[in-house]
Amino acid sequence: MPRPREFDPDTVLDQAMRRFWERGYRATSIEDLVKATGVKPGSIYSAFPGGKHALFVKSLERYSKLVVPQKLGELEAPGASVAEVRGYFDGLVRDLLRPEGRQGCLLVNTAIEKAAEDDEAAAVVRGHLARLERCMTHALQNAVRRREVRASLDAGGSAKLLVATCQGLMVVGKANPDGAVLRAIVDNAFLALA
Repeated sequence: MPRPREFDPDTVLDQAMRRFWERGYRATSIEDLVKATGVKPGSIYSAFPGGKHALFVKSLERYSKLVVPQKLGELEAPGASVAEVRGYFDGLVRDLLRPEGRQGCLLVNTAIEKAAEDDEAAAVVRGHLARLERCMTHALQNAVRRREVRASLDAGGSAKLLVATCQGLMVVGKANPDGAVLRAIVDNAFLALA
């Protein structure tokens, strides 16, 4: 008869998610996960069949459920418009200017590190990008209806451009957390909406 678990899987996922977020997939060893979670390797493999990779994918999914909604904020609201899109970008800049914000977004980091070689991780990243694009498309459609942007604006195409811009912004912010540079990127992206 197997022994009962002596840990909470959600707590372990939170701790593993933080470690992957801080260090990345490749730089995080099973030993690092054992230290971060306090759970023995055998128990990790038992609770997460597939070991480190399975724990990583579950961590990405947890990040999508817990952290992403906080970052999207009002951008996910039905009444979101151009102000909420700008608020999202301004929040990214604020985060990137703080030392703890320089670790960036776990999903963007994963896109850079693993998505080209890991179909499961890429699927989670694609889901995030699609969610972000849906939010921005909806907000820009609202903005067109409210005449906050030009009537001819292609909301879907502009949303794609803004998604690419925010992903690039996070990469630039990790390497060059200069407020003037980051704000110039955002300001110029929004000029395209006028």
